Amino acid sequence: MAAGTIRFWAAAKAAAGTAEEPYAADTLAEALDAVRERHPGELTRVLQRCSFLIDGDPVGTRDHGTVRLAEGGTVEVLPPFAGG
Repeated sequence: MAAGTIRFWAAAKAAAGTAEEPYAADTLAEALDAVRERHPGELTRVLQRCSFLIDGDPVGTRDHGTVRLAEGGTVEVLPPFAGG
């Protein structure tokens, strides 16, 4: 199982109540399931509209279960925002 950092931005940061937290997961789907478990409520709703970057690369429309996470990697959680 890989360990790394999830960084929350804008509305995701507000809903999570933190700018970042660690992950321990093999895939993006596993990491997001753990995030939803730790932060039920508003963050779960916000995540439905977010885009994700894995170590700087966009996930796009790929199935989150197929997106592998690296040891020491970074997941950026980017909600839509005005002007961006």
